[in-house]
Order: sequence, then structure tokens, then C-alpha cells
Amino acid sequence: MTQALVIIPARMAASRLPGKPLADIAGKPMVVRVAERAEAASVGPVAVATDSSEIVAAVEAEGMRAVLTSTDHPSGSDRVFEAAEQIDPDKACDLIINVQGDFPTIAPAIIAQTAALLDDADVDLGTAAAAIHDARERHDRNVVKAVLAGADNQSTRRALYFTRSTAPSGPGPLYHHVGIYAWRRDALRRFISLPQSTLEKREKLEQLRAIEAGMTVAVAVVDSVPLGVDTPALLERVRTRFTG
Repeated sequence: MTQALVIIPARMAASRLPGKPLADIAGKPMVVRVAERAEAASVGPVAVATDSSEIVAAVEAEGMRAVLTSTDHPSGSDRVFEAAEQIDPDKACDLIINVQGDFPTIAPAIIAQTAALLDDADVDLGTAAAAIHDARERHDRNVVKAVLAGADNQSTRRALYFTRSTAPSGPGPLYHHVGIYAWRRDALRRFISLPQSTLEKREKLEQLRAIEAGMTVAVAVVDSVPLGVDTPALLERVRTRFTG
């Protein structure tokens, strides 16, 4: 596999949990815990992209790389692309992996599986999803569902749509989308140049812009969904996992 560049976007502003990238988890900032998971995936160099000098200092204090980016980016994808251009101006890395900065429990295997989707030259963008087993999640609009082509026993599928609704209808599994993205660099460049699409604005899901633009989105079907941290209660759950 061509070497990837793993970038973790992180910003201090968060409506429900301000300053969360620096929230302490067993003695280290949360964004550092995410970076440790990314390094363990062994798919390429790892860096944090942020608009905060405080986050840069905290990451560098742990011996990891961070880059300061613009404060004006409308999305994490824009921040990731700017960081890639800073870190790798010669474009030695063709693949860019965007790992959310609030996934301190993400399994390194999920990062590796998502990156491996780009071994297929026809894939523009890779992401991940896991089967929903909790009936409450099927109807929870905060749980984004990935509607996938292919048979349910396939480990790699193609994304047809993403939605907050319960979809598809009828018997069979539903899939919880995991917010990790493996981009071809040219595809990411094109993506951030496009205006928000109709369905993206309607569902408030950025990845629909790629589908509406005709990009091929592959999905790795993985075993678990990492616990995202966006409330104080979820932060405490994650802390418990690290401390036992």
C-alpha cells in the first residue's frame, strides 16, 4: 500500500464540551490518545492539525507532531488538506487519512482497514461502518447510518448513501457510520473545492457531497464503533476505559 499521511483535526471550540482535545484521559490529552492509536495503526506518519497554539504545545510536549492551521476552515476536511500541504509540500504521500480528534478509543485496526480500501485504484474515498446491534440506535438521529451496496457478508462494501434516518427499510442489518476518512489526495482537493451539496445541507452530513459529486466511496465493515467524546458524561466513560 502507498504510504499514507494520517492527520487528526482538532479545535478548541466545541458547543457541548469546550476544550475537549486537551481533556485529560489517564494523564494525557485526548488528542494525544487519538494520535497514539493512529501511530499504532502503522499506516504512515501522524500529525495533529489545529487552529490552537495551546493544542500544538500539548501535542509537541508528548513528542508528537502538530501543525497550526487557519482559524477560518468550515470543516475538518479543509483543515486536514491545509495541514497535508504544510507537512508534505512535495506530495510524497498520495493518501490522506482523517481521524477524528475525539475518538480516543478507536482501534488501530479500523484505521488500517480504512486506509487499505485505497489499494483499489477505483476508490476515491474510504470510510468505515459497523453493524448496529442496539435497537435504540436504529432510530437515533444522532447515529448516522451508512446505506451499503453488496452482500451483508462482505467485509468491503460501497456506500450508496448516508442518513440520520432509519435506512434501509425491511429486514436485515443497519450500519453505524464511523467518522474516519481515507482520501486520495486529488479527491480531497476536489472535494474541498466543491460547494456544499443539496443532500449534504439537508442531512447535515459532509460525506454526501462526495457521493453527489460522483466519487466512489468504499466502506470497510468493522467490528466496533469507537466511542466519540462530545459530552462530559462520555468523557467520563472513556476515562473509565483507560483506568479500568
